[in-house]
Amino acid sequence: MNIYFGIIGMVSLFLMIAFGANVMVALSIVGFVGLLSTVGFEAALSVLSTVFFETTHSFHFTVIPLFLLMGFFALRAGLGSDVYEAAYSWLGGVRGGLAISTTVAAAGFGAASGSSVGTATVFTKIALPEMLDRGYDKGLASASIAIAGTLAVMIPPSAVMVIYGILTDSSIGKLLMAGIFPGIIFGFLLCMAIYITARRRPELAPRSEHKASWKQRIYSLRLAGPLVLIIFGIIAGIYMGVFTPTEAGAMGALFTLILAVIRQRGIKGLNLQQILTDTVKTSAMIFAVIICALVFSRFLALSGLTIAIGDGLTTMDVNPWVVVFIVTMIYLVLGTMMDAPALLAISLPITYPVMTKLGFDPIWFGVYVVLLVEIAAVSPPVGINCFVVQASSEGRVELEDVFRGLVPFLIAGILMLLLLCIFPQIALYLPETMR
Repeated sequence: MNIYFGIIGMVSLFLMIAFGANVMVALSIVGFVGLLSTVGFEAALSVLSTVFFETTHSFHFTVIPLFLLMGFFALRAGLGSDVYEAAYSWLGGVRGGLAISTTVAAAGFGAASGSSVGTATVFTKIALPEMLDRGYDKGLASASIAIAGTLAVMIPPSAVMVIYGILTDSSIGKLLMAGIFPGIIFGFLLCMAIYITARRRPELAPRSEHKASWKQRIYSLRLAGPLVLIIFGIIAGIYMGVFTPTEAGAMGALFTLILAVIRQRGIKGLNLQQILTDTVKTSAMIFAVIICALVFSRFLALSGLTIAIGDGLTTMDVNPWVVVFIVTMIYLVLGTMMDAPALLAISLPITYPVMTKLGFDPIWFGVYVVLLVEIAAVSPPVGINCFVVQASSEGRVELEDVFRGLVPFLIAGILMLLLLCIFPQIALYLPETMR
């Protein structure tokens, strides 16, 4: 009987979201009412209080606000322009060099900010006007920025990886390490997609005559270099066991603050109060979604729905990769309608138990899901990054232009998903060898 409560709860959740309810509100109402229906009032209150306590008292969860603080320091300090200038000095002369420079710079800046939307916003303002002024096709220019923002959540530090770890009780350190190679390879595939497109259709990306001297290239690293060193230090420290992800977040926030102060020539230019306010607001929103998602997942577990779905799929006479394909389609569809934290909160209580029952590594699945969510974030008809680029372009591109230019990049995304499936060690090698 309780399974029917779980089914009703899932249907109710999607109906509430479809009619415009806030994801957090929908999760909390359905989760609590579902608990009341399955275990009664006193047990429901007990579950609620336990979830609140476990989520808010844990020292490990402080990694989220620390990573966010690091990202806001990077955003407010305008470090994106420094990274872009360095990338353009090194890569601007190759075919499609402006777009390739944007992708490389977005990977570096995104690793510091951890925000896909934030990275897309910054580079729309920095790189899009220059590409359009130099005759780049609107679709290629805007789409390259939209997809480059997705690299922000693959390469650590990544708040989305941390959210996955919290919701699934997986190792956050291993998840952060697991995203490194896939993020680098995906960035390379995106650059290759730009290069091949520019070679096949030169009119879309006129070749720049820019040829920086070695002196100019070295000088361009004066501020971008330290940011890369901070990111490398965080990755190396976690991998070698020198510090925990939480301590890495603290170190990253401190050194990014120092770098931002140097960039702004003083702390007054940072608007520190606004940075702290934004960090608190965003952290509160994420934690609220996580708490409500955990309440909802407890309801589904107690109703027996997750166990029933897992048993049903594992006992079916189908290849496990058929299930992977179904899960992939679900995430690509739902990911166009909501952001990553909300989608993970809604979906993982169902998909995670199923995938682990089928024998898939939870760390590998984390990387796969995060990549899926980010590809969905640029996919029509509702890809959020595309709307961000169009809104930040000050009327220079239309939404149709962004969607039109996405084809080669979506092909690169599908190729990256296939590589993860064929060669899972791309994601698992570093977690398996870290201390």
